[in-house]
Amino acid sequence: MAHELEFAHFSFGTQVRKSPYSDAALRWGAKGFSVYNHMYIPRDFGDPEQNFWSLINHATLADVSVERQVEITGPDAARFTQYLCARDLSTCEVGQCKYVVLTDQHGGIINDPILLKLAEDHFWLSIADSDVLLWARGVAVNAGMDVELSEPDVSPLQLQGPKSRDILRKAFGFKPTELKYFRFMEYDWYGVPLIISRTGWTSELGYEIYLRDGSAGSRLWEHILDVGYPMGLRPGHTSSIRRIEAGMLSYHADMTLANNPYELNLDRLVNLDMEADFVGKEALKRIKEKGVKQRLTGIEIEGVPFEGVNDFFWPVLKDGVQIGTITSAVYSPRLAKNIALAMLDVGHTDIGTEVTVDKLGETRGGVVAPIPFYDPKKALAVAS
Repeated sequence: MAHELEFAHFSFGTQVRKSPYSDAALRWGAKGFSVYNHMYIPRDFGDPEQNFWSLINHATLADVSVERQVEITGPDAARFTQYLCARDLSTCEVGQCKYVVLTDQHGGIINDPILLKLAEDHFWLSIADSDVLLWARGVAVNAGMDVELSEPDVSPLQLQGPKSRDILRKAFGFKPTELKYFRFMEYDWYGVPLIISRTGWTSELGYEIYLRDGSAGSRLWEHILDVGYPMGLRPGHTSSIRRIEAGMLSYHADMTLANNPYELNLDRLVNLDMEADFVGKEALKRIKEKGVKQRLTGIEIEGVPFEGVNDFFWPVLKDGVQIGTITSAVYSPRLAKNIALAMLDVGHTDIGTEVTVDKLGETRGGVVAPIPFYDPKKALAVAS
């Protein structure tokens, strides 16, 4: 009851769900929460810059149970999952993860989840912030396929950073640390079922630990931190600094249903030549043939360091005319630069193009830059 009363300071009511780790996060210093997929997510453990340094120098543990799973099972599960995804899944193996995009009939992006293949007839979509389960159920109504769709009792944690492998080994033994990038395994932790994957939303070396029994949330959180704290592990949150450095996209910020994969440089996730059909395939063929009018790119912005992240979409100007918007912006202490992701008219996306950014009435110079801003080959994340 004490923690329920403490959490009431953050609560919006019963319509938003707590995660299995919410109470543990409070015990370990969470000071603020946001809402994502109708669930609370810790967004403040103090100084965001310190959270960033902890992540890139040591390791952080973050509650990302808001990454809800859409579970697809049944005789037609593989065919239906492919029908939802623009990426070719024909070579996806059991135990493999894939980054995919789900598009609507017009080619707009519904979501960009991580897909996990648990069996030939069993898939999870680990989703970003949109109602994919409702979308999938709507598609299934008219798909004529034999599938079951649900949201299982699954809540992931992110263990990320250069020391994550050593911490994982001490917490769960050697086997999980042998996972290759974008692979996962099932794991029994004293009777508590887990899935451990070599994935994460940081572009650092890291793992995600999917708890399949919410009642064990506090116990799992405490176990990992008790093991890892002496090794430099700290509780934290997803780092806006690191994800913008890495050019990782955030749904509702850098993309919405109004955007298509080609605008977001996600061409690699669309396979128009495969025999299998998927929702939006014909629309994406037309978009590719016609070409896009805008594209996501990076911008380095002059001036004093930004405080926090942008709460508004700042206009980007060229010769006094708006040519796009800043979608995500932050100061990177590692790069000692203000960096941003921006959706710009394609005629102004050449690297080195000089622009002006209107930051709520304050104008600053900027220059178009390649993304990612740091570690473009993801050498950190895929390190053996």
